[in-house]
Amino acid sequence: MSNQIRLLVGLANPGPEYSQTRHNAGAWVVQELARIHNVPLKEEKKFFGLTGRINVHGHDLRLLIPTTYMNLSGKAVQAMANFYNIPVDAIMVAHDELDLPPGVAKFKQGGGHGGHNGLRDTISKLANDKSFYRLRVGIGHPGHKDKVAGYVLTKAPANEQSLLEQATDEAVRSLEILLKDDLAKAQNRLHTFKAQ
Repeated sequence: MSNQIRLLVGLANPGPEYSQTRHNAGAWVVQELARIHNVPLKEEKKFFGLTGRINVHGHDLRLLIPTTYMNLSGKAVQAMANFYNIPVDAIMVAHDELDLPPGVAKFKQGGGHGGHNGLRDTISKLANDKSFYRLRVGIGHPGHKDKVAGYVLTKAPANEQSLLEQATDEAVRSLEILLKDDLAKAQNRLHTFKAQ
């Protein structure tokens, strides 16, 4: 079941001014996977995003980074899922996660949006079907909800950025395990990882 993921989406805001901000942590996973597989991500207007296609252990996986703003991410996910007839439970969405510290990443299936606008829009565009998988990349919490908007749209300090990069790298390796074996094995690896 879990190795049937056919679409990996990395949530982000478009443009160079956002590329290194915490809110784009989901996109970093897709970018790293594309880099490892030497596949360029190309702008595709009909999918409202940057797309690519890779083969992992004989497994065909489409990559997508929406180029809409975060709160319209679902438009891109819906367009690609509809076009390729990809069921909701064959989609994985990588996103930044306030409830996990930097250096930690976790897989899960289903659940709410937890106030994340990219997830909120994706759920609504997928007819409120929440059964897609999530790859949650921890970015930590600024401590108060009023500070969240500014926090996610700024770059992490160098020590934190290093933790984020380590977690991204580990998430990509674990994703390959998930595609080759299963979710349990991938979770086993990723959920015990802690960046130093």
